[in-house]
Amino acid sequence: MIRRIGVFAAWSVLLALDAAADEKAGIPQLESVGVGWSKVSDDFQPPELGPGPVTYDRDRPYIPNNNEGRQVTFRIADLTNPILKPWVIEKMREQNALAAAGKAPFEARASCRPGCVPGFLVMGRVNRFFSCSGKNEVILINEGGPELRRVHLNVPHSANPKISPYGESVGHYEGGDTLMVDTIGLSDDTCIDNYRTPHTTQLHVVERFKVTNDGKTLEVTIQVDDPGAFSMPWSAQPSARKTILPSKGTRPSLKSRRPDRPDF
Repeated sequence: MIRRIGVFAAWSVLLALDAAADEKAGIPQLESVGVGWSKVSDDFQPPELGPGPVTYDRDRPYIPNNNEGRQVTFRIADLTNPILKPWVIEKMREQNALAAAGKAPFEARASCRPGCVPGFLVMGRVNRFFSCSGKNEVILINEGGPELRRVHLNVPHSANPKISPYGESVGHYEGGDTLMVDTIGLSDDTCIDNYRTPHTTQLHVVERFKVTNDGKTLEVTIQVDDPGAFSMPWSAQPSARKTILPSKGTRPSLKSRRPDRPDF
């Protein structure tokens, strides 16, 4: 998911300065100047057990841009997911009706809006994900935009965090191979995912980033809790593959594109 982003290159010096110290400390190598993380999917994947994220209506499956000659479709959410509170279902029902009528539904990346947390991880199917590790913070980057999140390391949350689309994120390293990120203070004018699932300012998200498969895969586990919007906490498991950055000026191409929208 990506083309090279100039803002990432600007942090190459930081990467070089921290690399040796990170290796000694056992900090997971989430970043690299020469590669990005390509999303496996722009939908959240369900956990092995327990409540999971909103996905598509089984009678009207979501088909993204593809090179298999399959007709692409808009996302229509499965409103039978037990995590959803009644007011959330009604709000999403309105969006489902627009999508079913062939009207382009809201998506953060397509609308040049922030992707929220954890929606940041699935916004823009062809946009790659990067990170940049420093002594006191980790910067998470989604190429689309680009969108940036700052994770402050080894500090507690503020007593009264400022409400914003990406909230306040604090984190620490666990076991030498995992970055844990805890986020609160999220504004309620964003959506959890690409199915336009709303939330409230009570939203609390915990993400764990871990590099596996000899450095080729980035596995993420997400725990979401919002008593204002969801009847129970739920979790998801997005993942990404390491990919070499393309040459300047190039970008991925898909043969079967939706004619009425750009390739997001």
